[in-house]
Amino acid sequence: MSKNIFTLFLLLATTIVLGQNDAQRKLEERKAQLQKEIREAENALQSEKKKEKSVVTQISQQTVKIKLQEKLIATTEKQAKLLSDDIYTNQIKINGLKKDLDELKKDYAKMIVKSYKSRSEQSRAMFLLSSKNFLQAYKRAQYMKQYSNYRKNQGEEIKVKSDQLAVYNEKLGVQKKEKQKLIVENEKEKQTLEKDKEEQEKIMKSIKKDVKKYTAEIKKKQQETREIDRKIDKLIREAIAEANRKTAAANKKANPKATVAETKAIENSSKIILTPEGKIISDNFKANKGKLSWPVAKGFVSLRYGDQPHPLQKSLIVHSSGVEITTDSGASVRSVFAGEVTRVQLISPNNMVVFVQHGDFYTVYQNLSSVSVSKGNKVTALQNIGKVTTNAAGKTALKFVIMQNATTLNPQSWLTNM
Repeated sequence: MSKNIFTLFLLLATTIVLGQNDAQRKLEERKAQLQKEIREAENALQSEKKKEKSVVTQISQQTVKIKLQEKLIATTEKQAKLLSDDIYTNQIKINGLKKDLDELKKDYAKMIVKSYKSRSEQSRAMFLLSSKNFLQAYKRAQYMKQYSNYRKNQGEEIKVKSDQLAVYNEKLGVQKKEKQKLIVENEKEKQTLEKDKEEQEKIMKSIKKDVKKYTAEIKKKQQETREIDRKIDKLIREAIAEANRKTAAANKKANPKATVAETKAIENSSKIILTPEGKIISDNFKANKGKLSWPVAKGFVSLRYGDQPHPLQKSLIVHSSGVEITTDSGASVRSVFAGEVTRVQLISPNNMVVFVQHGDFYTVYQNLSSVSVSKGNKVTALQNIGKVTTNAAGKTALKFVIMQNATTLNPQSWLTNM
């Protein structure tokens, strides 16, 4: 491999390593988030066991913890794979540096031997004096100077290569230790996962005779959830209609020549007709997809978005229009992004809902026991808007929904580290 090709390869390898380092950082952040959620899920589970109020809730929380552990194991395996790739890349660099160093040392040794044989000042003087003319003498003098500089550069390059080799050897040693640590961590997590699965299996067997009773309880809860979703949908459509009436009025004022048909088209649209300002707000919200802060300071996702089998009865499909985040009793709820409060509504006993508009997007915060904002208020990101309620079963969970117009979106794609 020529020196130029090897240099190009090193540059390419360095670029890959930089990308891998960024990926490692993101995986480390994700792992930290999962570990935090697992701790909080475990705390909630232990609390539920002490209360002994709801076996269904206990099984649901145990299932959440198991899924979080599986994600943690998968994340750690990705980290180990990236480290293996880094180790492989660094080993290639080490091999290349060793080869370069060997060649440099051999070349340098030949020069030393050659220099030793012609080391006397007399032989150098004779080399110059034996020139046929001044031009040849000048060229010989330049050659001797270049040869001397070349020797000096070779020595310096050997030192640089030796230092680089030492750095990569040290880095390789650290990476191998990190990989071994990840393997040990993963093995412990797998053992914990197996224990949790066994414990859940025991609980499932202990309540087998009461499955019908618990299934009926789940179905009743789903019926209540569907009814709340219908109310939310109705309120969102009313908010869209109200926003469009304001836009139509503003448009009529700014443009008196606007026809009745144009005004009615704005008022009757099922989607928000964005003003220039509204479009900027909407685009800013959209640009922050995957970066929005959690609506509570701590907690774990106890119910994901969309259709999913219930952990107690696999044949029973549970639908969720958002995510449920189980948190501490009395936890504060915060707006995930700057916006305007368009609705504050009591949906059911001890369940207040706050709607915050961001252009043609809405964030909806359900299961609030109290609210600290009112309709028309402008809110900033992370501003407290209320507190999460604790239901009769002792569960404290915020229902968080994201919508674009009247269409629900998966909040897990929008919140950071989900």
